[in-house]
Amino acid sequence: MKRYAVGLDGGGTKTAVTIVDESGLEVHTFTSGAINYNGQDEASVQASLEEIFRTIASVCGGLHQCAQVCIGAAGVSNPTVTTRLESSVRACGYEGALFITGDQDTALCGAHNKELGIILIAGTGSICYGKNEAGDIHRAGGYGYLIDDEGSGYSIGRDLLSVVVRAHDGRMPETVITPMVFEQLGMTSIQQIIGFVYDKTTNKKDIAALAPILSRACELEDEAALAIVDKSARSLLELVVPVAEKLSMQEGVLATAGSALLKNSFIQTAFIEGLKERYPAMTCITPKRDAASGAALMALNRLR
Repeated sequence: MKRYAVGLDGGGTKTAVTIVDESGLEVHTFTSGAINYNGQDEASVQASLEEIFRTIASVCGGLHQCAQVCIGAAGVSNPTVTTRLESSVRACGYEGALFITGDQDTALCGAHNKELGIILIAGTGSICYGKNEAGDIHRAGGYGYLIDDEGSGYSIGRDLLSVVVRAHDGRMPETVITPMVFEQLGMTSIQQIIGFVYDKTTNKKDIAALAPILSRACELEDEAALAIVDKSARSLLELVVPVAEKLSMQEGVLATAGSALLKNSFIQTAFIEGLKERYPAMTCITPKRDAASGAALMALNRLR
């Protein structure tokens, strides 16, 4: 009987799934609804999982042929999340081996194509996570936008909005950021900007969506924009340092992921320059594979 291993990457808005056979060959990938209890209610998580396991059953020729599942999900440091996720999976009729871990674990494994190394993720939020050959782990950041997430898309969006209000007051010189923010939001007054920021329906993704403006402003050599780049790059380096030091991986390989870092060449350049200065022997790479492939590899490692 052919056996399969499956990896799930439970992101904020969707779940990516990768199915591999026991030789490691990728047989199917697909996406489904979110399975994040922090953002979804119990019923919608259950509905997404049922759809996922129906697809797995159809690809593998029955759930009994799926021998190992690994789920990387946000919020699993809360033990109730793991318990709820496990019971939801079992309610789908899956009886095989199940491993639930943090989404940073699966992202790390996908990025390095093995369960060792360091990953820095700067998307809507920001986190650095590493695991060394002794099996020690350390993380820095990732505590959410209210108290953390420096260098992330959200923090860039917030800084851009901060520049707009300060320039409006005359607390800093005029900047090209102002018309760019107004244009993107379809607004014409500071009052409308304030209304948008404090509207209860505005979420962190809406603020993070402003981040691409930073690249355009930097291309025009705007001083306020270049200052945000400098601050963001320093914040991201600040995440890497404690992970590299605690795990003695100053000469290791760092994978960088997330749109705030990979889609802004100004932040990327400033960050890499700072990293080279701090750790000349550290290598920087872009992820080899995605987090769902990482989860599938972690499932396969446990199956073997």
